[in-house]
Amino acid sequence: MAFPFRRGARRARLHPTGSSWGDTLFRAGSGAAGVAVLALLGLIAIVLTVNAAPSLRTFGLGFLVSGEWNPVTNQFGALPFIYGTLLTSALALLLGVPVSLGIAIFVSELAPPSIRIPLTYVVELLAAVPSVVYGLWGIYVLVPLLAGYVAPALQGSLGFLPVFQGTIYGTNLFTAGVILAIMIIPTVSAVTRDALTAVPQNQREAALSLGATRWESIRIGVLSYARSGIFGAVMLGLGRAFGETMAVTMVIGNRNAISVSWFAPAQTLSSLIANNIREALGTDLYLGAVVELGLVLMLVALLINVFARLMVWRFLGTTEGLE
Repeated sequence: MAFPFRRGARRARLHPTGSSWGDTLFRAGSGAAGVAVLALLGLIAIVLTVNAAPSLRTFGLGFLVSGEWNPVTNQFGALPFIYGTLLTSALALLLGVPVSLGIAIFVSELAPPSIRIPLTYVVELLAAVPSVVYGLWGIYVLVPLLAGYVAPALQGSLGFLPVFQGTIYGTNLFTAGVILAIMIIPTVSAVTRDALTAVPQNQREAALSLGATRWESIRIGVLSYARSGIFGAVMLGLGRAFGETMAVTMVIGNRNAISVSWFAPAQTLSSLIANNIREALGTDLYLGAVVELGLVLMLVALLINVFARLMVWRFLGTTEGLE
């Protein structure tokens, strides 16, 4: 039965193509916003490239493999800082991913509803804590704890390994890795939880019907099914750890050197930029070298995040197709 329009009711004025003017304006505005994001990213890359031009012309690709950083002699190389960034990020994944995975499994598969929601909020609240607060907590709590108890215990039991040898400094690579591990837990656990909850229920039921235990059903029916999403979560955590600045700068020791020992001070790309940008403003080559570090940091972080997003979208698209 058709209901007539009430008298005086407004009818939408349709565009000749069949869409209203409001829809057209909304589509144009949202499209412009999307293009603006891409334009901003491109503008950042262009500005960094232009300001890094003196260093790019002087050192070329040798900048990435040189270990010398001496503003007095105008010799600059990024290798110690690339090493520090990669090592602290790897330590963050090594320490943070198992904890994040355990949190995600407990919240999505095991926790009762009365605990699940509050625990989710608490974990996600960690992402809202400013980086400088993590750094202060690291200086006053984590540094004394690791240098006084954890590092000597590791050196006493695993001292035959080169990474646990040498003098134990309070601020070092290991402390920076632990801080980063704590900081990536909210990101990795949240994305992993979403990946686990997206697994169809029949995966769990199929494993249980074959006689699997609760853990076996989670391992076989859930974790194996969600591996692409979990991998994407890990990559997002790596992107967060790779670009972290303030907390790492406060606890890593800031020494321009490559050391095998995890208990030695070092620097990352972001910490060097934070420590040297003011001093570099007076010299074109010095400033270009610092900006080139930022360009390398941005490109690598961008590639990591794009790859992680592709993995997550691939997983979510697969689960939606099966449902």
